[in-house]
Amino acid sequence: MALLELQNLHVALAEDGTEIVKGVDLAVSANEVHAVMGPNGSGKSTLAYALMGHPGYEITEGKILFGGEDVTEMGADERAARGLFLAFQYPHAIPGVTVTTFLRAAINALRKARNDGVDDPIKIPEFRKDLMAAMEQLKVPRELASRYLNEGFSGGEKKRVEILQMAMLKPRIAVLDETDSGLDIDALKIVANGVQSLIGPAMGALVITHYQRILNYIEPDFVHVFVDGRIVEEGGPELAHKLEAEGYEAFTPATVGEES
Repeated sequence: MALLELQNLHVALAEDGTEIVKGVDLAVSANEVHAVMGPNGSGKSTLAYALMGHPGYEITEGKILFGGEDVTEMGADERAARGLFLAFQYPHAIPGVTVTTFLRAAINALRKARNDGVDDPIKIPEFRKDLMAAMEQLKVPRELASRYLNEGFSGGEKKRVEILQMAMLKPRIAVLDETDSGLDIDALKIVANGVQSLIGPAMGALVITHYQRILNYIEPDFVHVFVDGRIVEEGGPELAHKLEAEGYEAFTPATVGEES
């Protein structure tokens, strides 16, 4: 059984009911990388937000299963407690809250929510040891730990701290919403290699992007072409290279209509 499973998922804007995601079936297991590739405006970010339980989006049909459990009606905090993680395309700043404080609070919230016999807050020496090891592994400058979360951070710093959160919170499935957005090639390599190092028997990933370049460093097992709210083609890593070379025109509704 796949760890994350979408069954005929339909998603609309909560504000006006406009349907964005129009029936998606997808299954992601630990130790797998799935890439969802599509042009701007195809609904990729809506899919990511809906998976995490963003209140601005309404699931109008279908189900989200996580570990065999129906989480469709659960809030974002409940999904996070079960091991789902979203890395944002545009991470928000939280003035007055340092990276260290944020991470320790998040870890403690997960420990309490999971009620797995480790309800007590993480001890500071243990937390500091884990944090320093993760920062070294992901090449995150130590001075970022004492700065307010994302306040005045460069694009690369924001994304590195997103991956640092992933390393510290140890999700079972990580959803990466256009993590390559705004990164120069050096920052991209560092961030992507950090993600790749975390994928394994304990974690799978859903990488959402419209460029192939991040997939040079996070090699997907499966590639899904996402156009107009639907998965219209599936394949292996070679499909990402084909899209980079030929674009999405062959998969647009107008082109499909002309050929049918």
